Amino acid sequence: MAVTRREAGAASPLDYETLAELRYQIRLFMRRREEAARAAGIEPQQYLLLLQLKGLEDRGPTTVGALAERLQIRHHSAVELVDRLVERDMVARRRDSIDRREVSVTLRPAGEAVLRKLALYSMEELRTEGPELVQVLRRLMPGRARARREQRTARTGGGGTQ
Repeated sequence: MAVTRREAGAASPLDYETLAELRYQIRLFMRRREEAARAAGIEPQQYLLLLQLKGLEDRGPTTVGALAERLQIRHHSAVELVDRLVERDMVARRRDSIDRREVSVTLRPAGEAVLRKLALYSMEELRTEGPELVQVLRRLMPGRARARREQRTARTGGGGTQ
């Protein structure tokens, strides 16, 4: 019996095309976010740090290590980003009273204001440009929507005659 390219693990041209389109859509969004951050007077990585800081605030103190992990950068790079934002009074840092190696970072009003402006713009862009990204994701994950519908139907008790 012959093994097809798909069974052998080779991606079809459609898969490459769709993966390329996904990367393109993500890159478009990221480039727009980078340009918006620069127009607001901060570097794109600084915006991402502010966003992670705000997103993590309900989980308790956010450490430099946690920010490094969320940004997928090295610890010393996160320290440099925090240093630059501290200089601009956008974030504050505080050493833990028990473990002096532990440094937590909090948003300051100036950082909150810049973040809010950029996040509102991001949300609006997602509302207008997001459907393209979702469409590409759906092409990469056929059957997922049907599986979710079946799960919902099973939970609600609907879905057929007896």
